[in-house]
Parts: sequence; structure tokens; C-alpha cells
Amino acid sequence: MNPIDTLNLDFRALSTFLAVLDEGSVSRAAVRLGVTQSAVSHTLERLRQALGDPLFVKSGRGIVPTRYALQAGPHVRQILDDLQSLSAGPPFSPATAEFTFTIAANDYQRDLLLPGLVKTLRREAPGISLQVIPSGIPSAEMLRKDACDLIVSPHAPEATDIMQRGLMADRNVVFYDPDYRKPPENLADFLKSDHISLVFGTGERPSFEISLNARGLTRRNVVTVSNFSGLPEFLRGTDMLATAPQLMSKHLLRDFAWVPLPFELKPFTLLMLWHRRNQNDPAHKWLRNQVNAVAAAMNKLNP
Repeated sequence: MNPIDTLNLDFRALSTFLAVLDEGSVSRAAVRLGVTQSAVSHTLERLRQALGDPLFVKSGRGIVPTRYALQAGPHVRQILDDLQSLSAGPPFSPATAEFTFTIAANDYQRDLLLPGLVKTLRREAPGISLQVIPSGIPSAEMLRKDACDLIVSPHAPEATDIMQRGLMADRNVVFYDPDYRKPPENLADFLKSDHISLVFGTGERPSFEISLNARGLTRRNVVTVSNFSGLPEFLRGTDMLATAPQLMSKHLLRDFAWVPLPFELKPFTLLMLWHRRNQNDPAHKWLRNQVNAVAAAMNKLNP
């Protein structure tokens, strides 16, 4: 008998293999799949016997995939994608679809891109509702556990089952109220000024502040807020400075002037993130294309 005949190649067995491959841990794979560790171990043992390869071996306190497992990974992913395509049902029709699509985005990304998406939905897919939740510093688990369908963020979790696409580039600049002060002339002027700073709900500080600290530089933060929406009213009518993405000059910080940062800092890219299981889903693909179209239109306006 062919060894492969002894294996029940069902969706669960293949998903278990990929979960262990992605997580590098039986226990974490069990949490991701919502099953017990013994169930994962039992499925792996069936796979080992059928395929004639250990698949995963101990290394220190963890496990590592064998060469066979690494080579099989892409093929198994394709099989799962094909199985999902077979069960996708009839072709997707935006005009008649009715469901809620959840996007995780912080206030900067939300206000920049999602109003344009809503206009598209109201025009072309009136039965699709949009729910927006905060992303914080996004994790792969948000997508794995269906807390959201899509994430828009400059931060991408390192995980092989999370897909990504770049939407648009931006950079941090210095905003100020031109009725109350002149722009900072140099780095020394920037550092001695009073600042409005951000500490996100997760406790994470913006990348530019981390860069400053790495250079041994400090600034005087007199007000700290938890999101970008708190900047305008504190900035208005004062001589303080606020560092934020340049594209916020198109909406939230449109009433203020800005100048480049007085030190080198790399631009960043806003990313669209989704789980691999939704890669070929017709509705998900259509919505991703609409988000990308909004970003592309903005890129043309902001070359």
C-alpha cells in the first residue's frame, strides 16, 4: 500500500501541520487552533507515520522543522488555499453582499484612509458595514482569532501566515501654530522647545522618540496624550511643538504649519495586513482592492 493512502488529508490535519510550522511550538499551535496539545501531538504522529519523516525534532527547549517539513510547507499552504477556494461558494457580488467587515487601525490611519473606503462602500456595496477598532501595536493573533479582518498599520508582526501589502509612504514632521511661534531653526531649538508627546495605549512610544533617545538626546515633554487625536487642541494657541506624520496635515492637523524634523529619520510605510486564509476569498480580495485604490488615489495627490 502506498504510505500516503494511510493518511486522511483533511483540512484539520494540514492546518495543524502549518500551525506548528508557523509557531515553532506544539503548545502555541494548540492555542492558535483552539485544541489541546495532545490533539496536536496526535495529529503530528499520524503525519509522521504516513509521510515517513519526523517533521519536527527537539532543539534545546523547543522544536525545529526538518528539511522535509520546510519543503512541504509551501505545498501544504497551496492545498489549503485551493480547498478554501472550492468552498468559497458563488462569485462575490458587492452590490448584493451583506456583512460587516472589521478593520483595525489607529486614529491616524483611520482618518487618513477609511472615510474614502466608506464612500466606496456606500456607492458600490451598500450592504457591507464597516467596523473600525484600534490596532495598537498589532499582533498576528488579532487576525488569527478573527478579532478583525484587516489591519492598517506601519507595524507588521513577524509571522509567516500574515500577508502584507504596502499602501503609502509617510514621514514624521514637526507641527506648530504659526500664529504663536516660528518654526524651530535647528536641532538645538527643537530640543529646548516645549513638546506634546505621545505614549500609545500599549505603552509604546513613537519611533522618532526612540531614535532621539538612541542618540542620547532628550526634549521637554509638557503634555502627553495617548493618540494623535489629542494633538490639535493642545497645540492650538501655544508655542509648543508636536511631531506627527506629514499626511496628517491633510486632515487632523490641517490648521497648523509644519517643517521637516531637524535630524535624519527614515520614512515609514503604511501596510495592509491580513491572514493567509483570506488570501483568495473573493469578498476579502475586493475589499483589499478598495483600500488599495483609496491609498493609490491619495498617492497621486501627494507625490
